[in-house]
Amino acid sequence: MNTRDEAVALDEADPLAPLRAQFALAPDTIYLNGNSLGVPPAAAAQRAQVVIAAEWGEGLVRSWNTAGWFALAKRLGNKLAPLVGAAHNEIVVTDSISVNLFKLLSAALRFQRQRDPKRRVIVAERGDFPNDLYIAQGLVAQFDGAYELRFIDDPSELPAALQPDTAVAMLTQVNYRSGYMHDMAALTQLIHQKGALALWDLAHSAGAVPLDLNGVGADCAVGCTYKYLNGGPGSPAFVWVPHRHQNAFTQPLSGWWGHRAPFAMNPVFEPEDGIGRFLSGTQPIVSMALVECGLDVFLQTDMPSIRKKSLALTDLFIELVEARCDAFPLRLITPREHARRGSQVSFAHPNGYEVMQALIARGVIGDYREPHVLRFGLTPLYTRYVDVWDAVETLRDVLANETWRAAEFAQRAAVT
Repeated sequence: MNTRDEAVALDEADPLAPLRAQFALAPDTIYLNGNSLGVPPAAAAQRAQVVIAAEWGEGLVRSWNTAGWFALAKRLGNKLAPLVGAAHNEIVVTDSISVNLFKLLSAALRFQRQRDPKRRVIVAERGDFPNDLYIAQGLVAQFDGAYELRFIDDPSELPAALQPDTAVAMLTQVNYRSGYMHDMAALTQLIHQKGALALWDLAHSAGAVPLDLNGVGADCAVGCTYKYLNGGPGSPAFVWVPHRHQNAFTQPLSGWWGHRAPFAMNPVFEPEDGIGRFLSGTQPIVSMALVECGLDVFLQTDMPSIRKKSLALTDLFIELVEARCDAFPLRLITPREHARRGSQVSFAHPNGYEVMQALIARGVIGDYREPHVLRFGLTPLYTRYVDVWDAVETLRDVLANETWRAAEFAQRAAVT
């Protein structure tokens, strides 16, 4: 692409372009951080007002029944299910990824211990999002050496790491730093061939790439709603467990919302049949209600269309950076191959943090990850081709004029 007008023409022909109007995005902001926090749907503010003023303010406690609050976790799960290849009543929206990962990892280890007590190893990637590794480390520590966390540093090491002692392989489909995407179908098959269970983290793939959890035969998965699904900061995550495993999995946080008859107030826990057993405590209704606003936009399109535009946007971003910023020390760390790329592009730069702060000051909002990585998440529901052009031009200007050298851009904030 040689001119901005060509980018404008692509936007004019884009079938997803009308969906951008359904997001509350400032006109002078180029937002390329949907892989960290999505843009608020325009309907979210009104929905929050209804929940707070009418359902809570007027309905009060009655709204658990009259406004459908009690059923919301499952209803949202069923609305999300088609986006990830799940069946009806296989997902609940609840808690955080951290809590849900603890539930699933615990349940998977117990399930495997009953089948083969020798399986006491969790296999994970050292370069995965650290939070997932922390959850696994904390869980392993509770067993005082009875379990082990085995790291791999490259996907090619996975076959050798899957030994007869492996209970679970815990993998994230799209890497948070590089945007590298695993072949979920092939790796799930490999994991099963080795007798282990496949637990997937979908944080950077749900709403960004087409998924078929049941089709690939995965065993369980977690994902968040505040990135590509645009549910809001800290919005509840989700748990997926296929029907074949639901009643065989015992999750450790046996709270009253997972009880088969919560209002019977029985002192003995009896898990609900099905996906409901993965609920624990009372749900955060205000934030959960906003998740639906993001999901409703997805109902107006389909994942193949989103994926087609995602690849076109990321291809264009890579092309323009390499053509227009070739004089600067930027190194692409995101795979060029479509089958190995999520919906983000990451470049390393020796002063990546400062460069990103300079971009943000100019209204181009991406984010930074150690070491030296500039991340740009392109969300097809609201990112335009012209946004890509303008973002790269701003990047070129920041680098050419070295505006990133200003002292203010070197100051580290609490959240980077």
